[in-house]
Amino acid sequence: MSASSDQLVVRSSSEEVAETVAVRLLDHLAELSALGEDPHVVLTGGSLSRRLHTRLADLSAEREDIDWARVSLWWGDERYVASDDDERNAGQALQDGLRRLPLNRDRVHPMAASDEGHASPEDAAAAYVEDLRIARGHVPEGHAWFHVLLLGIGPDGHCASLFPGRPEVHEQAVALAVHDSPKPPPVRISLGLSTLQRADQVWFVAAGDEKADAVARSVGGGDVSETPAAGPRGLRRTLWFLDETAAGQLER
Repeated sequence: MSASSDQLVVRSSSEEVAETVAVRLLDHLAELSALGEDPHVVLTGGSLSRRLHTRLADLSAEREDIDWARVSLWWGDERYVASDDDERNAGQALQDGLRRLPLNRDRVHPMAASDEGHASPEDAAAAYVEDLRIARGHVPEGHAWFHVLLLGIGPDGHCASLFPGRPEVHEQAVALAVHDSPKPPPVRISLGLSTLQRADQVWFVAAGDEKADAVARSVGGGDVSETPAAGPRGLRRTLWFLDETAAGQLER
């Protein structure tokens, strides 16, 4: 299976980006449902993704071609805070509308919160590795664990909770704990880079001129140590959903 080339999808505003991604994701889930597949989707955090979750829920009411009970949701990273903390990516996604979807609760896989019985974030990361192993351990090496993996990108080029100049970028781990994160909160759990590369399709979503330099470095294949978002690529396709300002430094 060869690596994909990057494809740009540029819209005039962040609202249009969220709308486009929501429609594309619903269409893709419908295609997978028609093929009898059990879709596995990795969600990400951030303000743009929060708009996306709301639009997914809104637009899903018009769709009868998706078997939501067979859709599995995962997260690329999580803030290691209490389960009722407003900072949790999973909590935000459900609050923003995903709880309106007729999902099978057993197929929703949030990363553990700090008050859910694990002695450390390392133990919580290990629990997520086991969750993935049970659900996807039968998939051969070199094949996709996930159908679509959504990622944001920070102005510094980070993605998930893999930050520039940090050892976590190079750790050969399915999921790992992150301490002293340069972006609060300081303790997090993240999928490792090798796991972020096990998706059929990787979809980056970004908006704002403060992201333009990091987007250009990532699309251009920069040094992963300095720009972690240059690392994750889909096994079949990598899409960049951007507004005009985030795409401002790209040649088109």
